[in-house]
Amino acid sequence: MAKKEAGNPRRTRTARSRRRRRKRGNWFLRLSIGKKVAVCLLGVLICLIASGVIYVSAKLNKLNTEDIPKKNIAVNDLEEGVGEGFTNFALFGSDSRAAGADEGTRTDCIIVASLNNKTREVKMVSVYRDSLLDIGEGTLNKCNGAYSHGGAKQAIDMLNTNLDLEIEDYVTVDFAAISDVIDLLGGVEIEVSEVELPYLNKFLGETAQVAGKKANPVTKAGMQTLDGVQATTYARIRSTKGGDFKRAERQRYVIEKMVEKALKADLATINKIIDVVLPKIKTSLSATEILNYAKSFNKYTLGDNIGFPIEKTTDTLPGLGSVVIPVTLESNVVQLHEFLYGEEDYQPSSKVQSISSKLQKKVGKRVADPETQWESPSDKKVTESVGKTEEPAETQPDVQIN
Repeated sequence: MAKKEAGNPRRTRTARSRRRRRKRGNWFLRLSIGKKVAVCLLGVLICLIASGVIYVSAKLNKLNTEDIPKKNIAVNDLEEGVGEGFTNFALFGSDSRAAGADEGTRTDCIIVASLNNKTREVKMVSVYRDSLLDIGEGTLNKCNGAYSHGGAKQAIDMLNTNLDLEIEDYVTVDFAAISDVIDLLGGVEIEVSEVELPYLNKFLGETAQVAGKKANPVTKAGMQTLDGVQATTYARIRSTKGGDFKRAERQRYVIEKMVEKALKADLATINKIIDVVLPKIKTSLSATEILNYAKSFNKYTLGDNIGFPIEKTTDTLPGLGSVVIPVTLESNVVQLHEFLYGEEDYQPSSKVQSISSKLQKKVGKRVADPETQWESPSDKKVTESVGKTEEPAETQPDVQIN
């Protein structure tokens, strides 16, 4: 009888391994029902986190960011504790007639947004664009020229040195982007006065052309929903009584209405706004900083708002044209710090005192003009006092809204 042929040892071990695996089953099948559910949920969570990070990163990559080293930003020699507990940002609205907002264009809108880090209340201060201030290296000029000469960096320096602030970050948008946001929010509720109505419609076409949208005339005065082009044009009117002072109020009024609407918007709407608007924004904020602020967006509240300078007069100066003159810069900075931080008897820095003296030397001693005092910090419905009993005068200059 033939001797039985010996089997292949390697093949035998493999067969035994397969039998053991069949007997034991894979590790997942051996888990209890509860553990299986937990593992599945953990896997889903990991996938969501991974996809969320990728998604958010993709969104923020659309931002036009500018890194401004903090050490290069001009800040006056301030007393310890000034502005402690607050974070200030500069918001610039470019008056560029082309899409985009960059150095070389003047800032139609200059707003300091001050965040109380404890209460999360945000106050707004409009700095009138024609204010006569030191825009850099001792040059006295209209403050909106700072951005034109040196971009956001010089504009931030201008605000810090003239107002005793410590602004480090900024956001710049053009008015086409504002129009997009308002449209995506479904419009904003604005009360249009009889006096504002003809000027709104007059310049509607210009805004529409830059925004690449249709101009829909506003047919009546009163409280109504304005679309993006209409609301943006409304915010840029300065041909009524009050000129640029009322325009600054209108700008803050529209921003308030946008924030109110955004706080009620759903995730899909916010997502659309991010997609459309982020590429049109220029900022020094990092993606991480933006995410940190965005997480608490619905917890922020808008507080009072004012224009700066608070006490002022106007004049036409050789080589400069029409300007807004602080009366005086030093006393205005005292009032500003009381408004922002609740500081009483604030002592302006030596730098502010120096600029204030230089301004007075250039324009002489001035007295605040009561006709320029258009607002109060608690004035939330800014259009209530705009031209309720007046009609456009024949002698009133036909001023463009740029």
